[in-house]
Amino acid sequence: MKLLDDQGSSLKRYYSIGEVADMFGISKSVIRFWENEFDSLRPHKNSKGDRRFTQQNIQQLREIHTLVKQRGFTIDGARRELKNQKSRIKQKKQMLEKLNEIRSFLEDLKHEL
Repeated sequence: MKLLDDQGSSLKRYYSIGEVADMFGISKSVIRFWENEFDSLRPHKNSKGDRRFTQQNIQQLREIHTLVKQRGFTIDGARRELKNQKSRIKQKKQMLEKLNEIRSFLEDLKHEL
């Protein structure tokens, strides 16, 4: 169970592989396997080599878990889907920037009239 502060943020900075495995109901070996298969998943390791997962790592695992375990994607399919998601996010960001430029232009034009 994850402890949260008043703002809903986690009180822990790092989680062990066992804690993360328990969160998702999967084995530690599955997490290690996914770490090898997904380049974006790179938990910190301490001097003994123990993995320490951040909130960002847990979010990445949540996305992988959803694709593979819940939606039935293959590893290759999940890799492609994550790449496509990044591409779609980048496109949306560019479109929003362009729309904001158009909005500014129209507001300036409105003030000139």
